Amino acid sequence: MNARCVSYLTAIALVLAGCAGGGRPAHSANSADPSKLTVQERVKAGRALWEQKCRTVAGEKIYRTVDNVEGILLMKLRPNRGEREWNDPDWPGAAFAEERTGDSYIASFLGYELPKSYLGGRSPSSPSERGYIGETRQIGSRNGYRWADVIDDKDGKRWRYTGSDKVVGQKDKTAFNVQLELSKNPNYDLNVYRWTLDKKPAPDPEPRYGVTFEDHVIPEERALGVASSTIRVIDLHANEVLAEKTFYVVRGTSSIGNPSPWLTAYGCHFVGSASTQTRYFVDQVAKPSKEN
Repeated sequence: MNARCVSYLTAIALVLAGCAGGGRPAHSANSADPSKLTVQERVKAGRALWEQKCRTVAGEKIYRTVDNVEGILLMKLRPNRGEREWNDPDWPGAAFAEERTGDSYIASFLGYELPKSYLGGRSPSSPSERGYIGETRQIGSRNGYRWADVIDDKDGKRWRYTGSDKVVGQKDKTAFNVQLELSKNPNYDLNVYRWTLDKKPAPDPEPRYGVTFEDHVIPEERALGVASSTIRVIDLHANEVLAEKTFYVVRGTSSIGNPSPWLTAYGCHFVGSASTQTRYFVDQVAKPSKEN
């Protein structure tokens, strides 16, 4: 592992050490042994615990915000998952079962936020009502970051990701609609474009701001179908947590009708689309540059 990667790990360790007691949500043991409860009793106890956590633990704490942030370091990526994970009571990522993963997770930080009104919905009536993350700038859209850096966990190298439209094919000249457009405009663009990620070695200086998450696997809570996770935005130069947000979800029972119970879990303090919760929180704290 190279020195740069070690420096990031050291910064993270220092920051999290400063969050003593906050790194893992406080909890209390349930007086009843979940294994001795009926299915109905366990579901009821899980819902009660979840409601308590939503009132007393879940939610966001923003200590400081920064403006005009061009890019951000993604300290972790949400890994790919499937039915096995969605049905595993102890799956670490259960609180974010619907969030984007891998390259799509990276892309969520680079995309534009399209207002609901543009997509045929009503305009948001409060800051908690967010739009949809897409790759095309539209009138009234909100910028994402210009780039996102990711450290490869295999070689410790830092890579920079950007996004752009690339030509991926040509339209069929014999198609009726294409012929119609060509009759109107001989210079009609026949290229087919697709928004794709570009990856290259990251230049210096190193990013100042980073985002990470900590998934909590607390046995007595998982036994009742309750899962939680905390997102943190960090000033890596100052070793300072700028903001953190903890989410809680409660799942139902696994059955033929509900084979992936984490996908149908109830959550609290979620905003907008479940697939881009981390982006929604981070861009309130490390605010992307207005010009992109």
